[in-house]
Amino acid sequence: MSYEKVNQAKKIIVGTKQTVKALKAGNVDELLVAEDADPNVTGKVIAIAEEFNVPVTYTESKKQLGKACGIEVGAAAVALIY
Repeated sequence: MSYEKVNQAKKIIVGTKQTVKALKAGNVDELLVAEDADPNVTGKVIAIAEEFNVPVTYTESKKQLGKACGIEVGAAAVALIY
């Protein structure tokens, strides 16, 4: 998966709690989820994305996803708004 999608998005929302809020509000165009993230953390956000028919794309690592978002820590889930 190319991390370029993060750069192409108008807005990104980092973190599962904020992503869940945005999904429920219908504001998310695509969800990125790190494959190495804890399923207990990502399971809820993936289920909500599927419920709202938001495409889910998996990335290799939390660390790389966080770096693509410009943060110093890993990111388990990132919502993209185009």
